Amino acid sequence: MVLQVIYTAATTILPLEYWPYALVAGTLLVVIYAYTQGRPTTRERDLHARVILLTGPFTPLGLVTLTALAKRGAHVIALSPYPLSHPVPSLILQLLRSTTKNENIYAEHCDLNSPTSIRKFCTSFLTGNDTRLDALVFAHEYPSIGRIWFFGGKARRDKEGREEKQREAASLASFLLTTLLLPALLVAPVERDIRIVHVVNPFYAAALPTFPTFLNSTPSTQPAAQPLVIAEGHRALRTVVLTRHLQRILDSLPNCAEDPKAKSKQAEPATPQPSNIISVAACLGISRRDTIAPFLGATERAWSLSYIVLFPLLVLLAKTSQSALQTLLHVLFLPTPLKRAQLKVDAAADEEKKAEAERAAASQEEQEEKPSRPRRTGNVEVLKPGALYRECAVVPIDVPRPPLPAAEEGKKGGEAKKQDGAVALEDDGEYGGEAVGRAVWEWYEARLKAWEAEDAERVKAEEAAAKAQEAEDAEAKQEVPAAGEATTG
Repeated sequence: MVLQVIYTAATTILPLEYWPYALVAGTLLVVIYAYTQGRPTTRERDLHARVILLTGPFTPLGLVTLTALAKRGAHVIALSPYPLSHPVPSLILQLLRSTTKNENIYAEHCDLNSPTSIRKFCTSFLTGNDTRLDALVFAHEYPSIGRIWFFGGKARRDKEGREEKQREAASLASFLLTTLLLPALLVAPVERDIRIVHVVNPFYAAALPTFPTFLNSTPSTQPAAQPLVIAEGHRALRTVVLTRHLQRILDSLPNCAEDPKAKSKQAEPATPQPSNIISVAACLGISRRDTIAPFLGATERAWSLSYIVLFPLLVLLAKTSQSALQTLLHVLFLPTPLKRAQLKVDAAADEEKKAEAERAAASQEEQEEKPSRPRRTGNVEVLKPGALYRECAVVPIDVPRPPLPAAEEGKKGGEAKKQDGAVALEDDGEYGGEAVGRAVWEWYEARLKAWEAEDAERVKAEEAAAKAQEAEDAEAKQEVPAAGEATTG
């Protein structure tokens, strides 16, 4: 009876002759959804005793990243923009510790919009007892900055100026954290693989045509008005180029201990070796919560009618935060070239020991030798240093070279450093080559100086205001007893 009622209701809503079309449509929707969610990683890794520094831990992507790392036993240091007494870090971390059964999840207050706060955190960390770091994950740069605005005039220009400052601050925070924490990474044992992962938005390709103009800009240059997608693309592309140039610098540094016996001999420059510190960029695709929602004005503190209307379509065409996480996990789980080479050496040593044991057994006992199969160490994907990963694969980008003036300045700077005795960086031609990488690095250095100077003025103004407020409060306290005495008299 129940089945007959269900069948009657189903055929009434959708006649039987339309069922094949509904099946085809449903299958098509499932295929589209599976395609838009992207490729999942096939790698896995035990992260116990690995210390990972994570920025942006309380964004949608940051929360799933924090959970995934905690489930695998990682020791996570989450940089919180909120004070540690705030309900967000205190409640979320306590909940994660209980659900993942991992007590090694900690939060440290660090405002990534303030270089003063960043330097304070880095000083506190580097002067502590344990300065081990196995990975730096800059996830705070992935969420989109800016909202689609259909009105013009001064309000729009002001809004674009504020958003551009936020983009620069996010990029400069990653650069400053990397440079300040780099000494702790360089003194780590050579056999330890360390990863620096920059998570970027998916709009880097939109910035390729206008990227040479960006390279010639100076801190005093007024940024031209650009569409929102291109502005976001500039932020992602300069991070990708910076990541590759950072790897060139790391590979140019000697990472082997000096021989004390060689001190008496003629001093020879150390030969640069591939670094055990791997810098990569990870593009996680278009996420519904981190990419589309900010564009439509849907944030943790506001709602958007357009986001609600488009939500069914976004569920089908945009990634969930869990699907977007796969590429980030892929670059964290892949073996590094150093580990892969060590695996091959260990395999060869094992085969040699096995062959010696078989020869010894054959000489002692007369028996037929059984052919032994060599241990397979064949084609295994390893993490490519300085590369951009998207959908769990390396993405090559043909970044346009800077105009002749910028290229000549970069060349002159490189020649000057060669004359000073510094190791020349290899121009591999990837992501614009050494000239583009040097121009982007100098852009970060110039902007960082201006950013720190501006923040220092802000801190001084806040301190002066606090002192003035304290003086006013002290005067008010003194006036109250005096008024009481006059009334009593």
